[in-house]
Amino acid sequence: MIESLILDLAYILVLGAIVSLLFKWIKQPVVLGYIVAGFLASPNFEPLPSLAHADNIDFWAEIGIVVLLFSLGLEFSFKKLLSCGSSAVVTCLVSIIGMMCAGFCIGHLLGFSNINSIFLGGMISMSSTTIIIKALTDLGMRHKRFASQVFGVLIVEDLFAVLMMVILSSVAVGKVEGGEMLFSIAKLGFFLILWFLVGTYLLPSLLNAVRRYLNDETLLVVSMALCLGMAVCAVECGFSLALGAFVMGSILAGTNFAERIEHVVSPVKNLFGTVFFISVGMMVNPQVIIEYWQPILLISAVVIVGKNLLGITGMLLSGQTLEVAIQCGFTLTQIGEFSFIIATLGMSLGVLDSTIYPIVVAVSVITTFMTPIFIKMSDPVYRTVERHLPKRFRYLVDRYSESASNTSEVRSLWISVLQRYVWRIVLYGVVLVAIALIFRQYVHPVVGVFMPGFWGRLLCSLLTLAAMSPFLLALTFPASKKWERERLVSANARFDVPLVCMSVFRLLICVGFIVYVIGVHFGLGAGVLFGVSGFILWAIYASRNVRHRLNRIESKFLNNLNERELRRTGANNNLVSNMHMAFGTVGYDCPFIGDRLCISNVGSKYGINISSIMRGGRVIPVPGPDERLFPGDVVGIIGTEENIIKVMPLVEAGAEECHDCGNGEDVGFVHTQLTESSPLIGKTLAQANLRGRNHLLVVAIKRGRDFIDLTPSLRFEAGDVVWMVGQPSTADSIA
Repeated sequence: MIESLILDLAYILVLGAIVSLLFKWIKQPVVLGYIVAGFLASPNFEPLPSLAHADNIDFWAEIGIVVLLFSLGLEFSFKKLLSCGSSAVVTCLVSIIGMMCAGFCIGHLLGFSNINSIFLGGMISMSSTTIIIKALTDLGMRHKRFASQVFGVLIVEDLFAVLMMVILSSVAVGKVEGGEMLFSIAKLGFFLILWFLVGTYLLPSLLNAVRRYLNDETLLVVSMALCLGMAVCAVECGFSLALGAFVMGSILAGTNFAERIEHVVSPVKNLFGTVFFISVGMMVNPQVIIEYWQPILLISAVVIVGKNLLGITGMLLSGQTLEVAIQCGFTLTQIGEFSFIIATLGMSLGVLDSTIYPIVVAVSVITTFMTPIFIKMSDPVYRTVERHLPKRFRYLVDRYSESASNTSEVRSLWISVLQRYVWRIVLYGVVLVAIALIFRQYVHPVVGVFMPGFWGRLLCSLLTLAAMSPFLLALTFPASKKWERERLVSANARFDVPLVCMSVFRLLICVGFIVYVIGVHFGLGAGVLFGVSGFILWAIYASRNVRHRLNRIESKFLNNLNERELRRTGANNNLVSNMHMAFGTVGYDCPFIGDRLCISNVGSKYGINISSIMRGGRVIPVPGPDERLFPGDVVGIIGTEENIIKVMPLVEAGAEECHDCGNGEDVGFVHTQLTESSPLIGKTLAQANLRGRNHLLVVAIKRGRDFIDLTPSLRFEAGDVVWMVGQPSTADSIA
C-alpha cells in the first residue's frame, strides 16, 4: 500500500514537473500545465501508463484543498474585507446572483437535473484569484486604479465562496427547507464570528510571545498545526475541513507574521496544490469533451459575456466611472480554483454528474487563455464605447458616479457610527451566545450532579451571569465618541431620537440575555423580574474602573486586528510626543544594502533613527555609524509616522524574498528616572556617550513637567526622566 502510494505520487510529480516547465517556457499559467499533467496520468490517455490506484491521489488532493484554502485565507484577511468598500460588495452580489441564475437556466437548457444546475451556477460564478493576479502582474497593471477594485471583488468573492460551499452542502443532503437553510447560514455566521473573535484576540499575542523562537522551521510547524487544528474544529462543528483551513488563514493574515507564514507555507501549498490540480486534470475525458463541445462553448460564452456585463453593471451601480467599470468587467471573465473546489465538493457528496467535471475544466481552460486578451481589450473598448455612447446617457453615468463618491460629512459620520454600533452588537452578541451555550451544555450538568435543586439552579445562573457580565456591560457602552454624538445631534437640529433608540436597543438586548439565563432555571416571569431590576442596579453602580478594563480589552482586540498595518506605520507605538517605532525586514532591493549607516545617511535624509538591528538570532541595539544593513536584517526604526511611512517601502523593497527569523523584540522604547547615585549625574550628553558605551539612543529628557531640548552640552540632573531606545536591562543600569 505504501509503495503504491509513493509510486503514484512520484509518477504524477514527474509529469507535473515536465509539463509545468513546458508551460513556463511558452508563458502560460502553470495551473493549466498541472491539469494537462493530470490528463496524461489518467486512464483516458492510453499512450502513457495510468496510476496504479487513483484513490491515492484523492487522498493527496484532499490535503491539497486544505492547504490551498489556508493559503487563500492568508491572502484574504477580515481587515481587507472591512476595507473593500461598497463597490466590491455590490459588484460581487450582482455578479454572483446573476451568474447563479444564468448557470441554473443553462443547466436546465442542457438537460441537467436541478442539483447539477445549482452546482453549475455556483461553479461559473467564481472568478479565479490566481489567474487574475498573474495576468495583471504580467501586464504590469497591478497598481492601476481598477486593479484595487478587482482585488476587492475577489476578496468578497472568497467569502461568498465559503458561504456557497455550506449552502450547496445543505442542498446536496436534502436540507432545502427555508428553516434548515437559514439555520445553516446562521450557524456558519455564528462560528465564523466566534472563531474570528477568539483567534484575533489570542493568536497575535501568543505568536508575539514566542516570536524569538519562530524560525522558518518552527513557524511552518506552528502554522500547519493551527491550520489543521482549525480544520478539525470545523468538522466537529459540522462544517468542512476546507472551511476551517480558510478561516485560520484569514485570521493569521492580519498578524505581523502573515508574510513569513505565506513564505514558509508556500512550498507546501505548491506541492499539494499541484497534486490537487493534477487530480482535476485526471477527471478530463476527451470523449466527453468531444461529445459535449457545444455545451462547453455555450457555457464559456455565458461566463465571458455574463461576468463581463454583470461586473460592469455592478461597478456602475456602486458609483464607479465607466472606464473603471469596463476595465473591471473585462478582468473578471474566467473561472478557476474555487470552481474546481465546488466541483470536487459535488463529486464527494455524490450529487454531481461525472460529465460536468470535465466540462467545467474545459470552460476554465478556455476562459483562462482569454483573460489576458480581454484585459488588453478593456481600454480600446472603453474608448469605442465613450465615442458612441449618447451624450445624455454618459452625462447621467458621470453625475451618478460623482454623487456616489461625494458623501457629506454628517452622512459619513452616521455611516461610521452605525457600522461600529452594528459590529459591537454582533461581536458581543456572538460571545454572549457562546458563553450561554457552553455553560448550559457543560457546566450546568456538572453543577446539577453535585448540587441538585434550587441552590444548584441558582449557582448555575450566577456562574453564567458572572462569565457574561464583562460583555453585557461593554454592550451597554456607546459605540460612538462623545464629540461624534454632539456633532450628530447638532447637525440634526437637536434631534437625538436615533441615538436614544440605539441606546435603548442595546439595553434591551442585555436585558434579554439576563432574562434568558434566569428564565432557563426559574421560569420566564422570574427571569423578567430579576433580570430587569438586577440589570438596572448593575448599570447604575458599574464603576469607571470596569469600563477602563473593558476599553483595554477592546483596544487589545483592535490592535491585534490591525497589527499588520500598525507594524508598517508604527502607529501602535505612541510613547514620546509624536515619535513611533516600527520594524521592517531589509529587502534585496533596499538602496542602503552594504553601506555603513554614516555613509548611507538614511537617518538625516529621512528624519529617522535606526534603533536596532536583528541579524539571525543576534540583536544589535542602537547600532553605531559603522554598522551595515544586509538583506534579511530586521531593523527597528524610530521617527514620526510620516517619516516612517516614507522610508519603510525603501527598506522593505524586495523583502518578500527575505524571511530570516528576527523581530527586534528585545529593543524598544524605555524610560528611567535618574537617582542621585546615577553615573550620569553631572555629565553632558556628549560625555555620557550612551550610544557608544551602552547602545542606548536618547530620545527625550523630561525635567519636571517639560521636555527639554537635546544638545551635546546638556547635563543630566537627578530626577530627570530619560526616554531611550534600547534594551530595558541596559537602561536600568544607568538609573
